[in-house]
Amino acid sequence: MADAVSQRIQSEIEANPVMLYMKGDAMFPQCGFSARVVQILSHLQVPFQTANVLEDPSLREGIKSFSNWPTIPQLYVKGEFVGGCDIVTEMFQSGELQTLFEEKGIPVIA
Repeated sequence: MADAVSQRIQSEIEANPVMLYMKGDAMFPQCGFSARVVQILSHLQVPFQTANVLEDPSLREGIKSFSNWPTIPQLYVKGEFVGGCDIVTEMFQSGELQTLFEEKGIPVIA
């Protein structure tokens, strides 16, 4: 079971340059932290995909072990784990997030 979840996560982060594992979805985030990350990505007008961990308990636990990170949301850029809400917010405020997207070839409108 865990292997199937890991494979799903691996294929999602490989298929989507910007992948966000969150509670809810981009239109209806179901926690403040997830909403904050969606707000930042939307502000930068970065195209991104989401996976709602509330719909799938095995994904909710699986993403935590996949990244070795205890909290949701989790942002991946080009297959690389960036962080959760606090890290993404700090990176956005410092300009680091925009730089990361540009370095990875993802257009940003800042």
